[in-house]
Amino acid sequence: MSVTNLMIVGAKGRMGQMLIQCAGQDNELKVIKGVDIDNPSFDPEIKQAQAVIEFALHDATTRTLEACLSNKVPLVIGTTGHSKEVLAQIAAAAKLIPIVHASNYSLGMNALFYLVKRAAEILGSDYDQEVIEMHHRMKKDAPSGSALSLAKVLAEVKKQDLEKLTRHGREGMPGERSRDEIGIHALRGGDVVGDHTVMFAGIGERVELTHKASSRETFARGALRAAKWATTQTPGLYEMSDVLGLK
Repeated sequence: MSVTNLMIVGAKGRMGQMLIQCAGQDNELKVIKGVDIDNPSFDPEIKQAQAVIEFALHDATTRTLEACLSNKVPLVIGTTGHSKEVLAQIAAAAKLIPIVHASNYSLGMNALFYLVKRAAEILGSDYDQEVIEMHHRMKKDAPSGSALSLAKVLAEVKKQDLEKLTRHGREGMPGERSRDEIGIHALRGGDVVGDHTVMFAGIGERVELTHKASSRETFARGALRAAKWATTQTPGLYEMSDVLGLK
């Protein structure tokens, strides 16, 4: 049985600790180093790594990309809140190494992405679309990457630019809701791991599709599955739907 050597970036964070815990329960995985703000070096263990998983602050990704590119190591990115410049760096790096970049690694959440697309196709433009997400009080970025991914799915079905359709909350006198508008609402409080709902509001009825995560373990196990998968792939920019064979 072969063992995949992993490096975890953001090792002391909540997700980093869960990744290390779950990897320790898998005989096919071995965490050879944890990289964090007080231990930022990738060397020398990066030369023995078969994959790197990053769940960190968004300003860590450029350094992670550089280390993976220099050593031709596949990368799984769970970090969110990237600027357009860093997203461009990720896309460029994916021409040389396999990169899985997903806003959410939960299998259930990726099923939600799929179901939201089908619902949007079936219900059409007569149903108003709202995305609501809630996370713990410590989360730094808003809206969540997963909420943006859900909104992107809706915009793609409409064949329109998400930035032109998005309305982040409402206050004052915003006027009547436009036909193609996609509302996004971010709630923060307590220790909520991650709740996401997409609401389709029609005349006389509502359809709500919801995913609620009660443990970070579901994200960790999905990311570890993605890391195993990435070690067998050619260079490219992949999503969790590729890992799960949903495309």
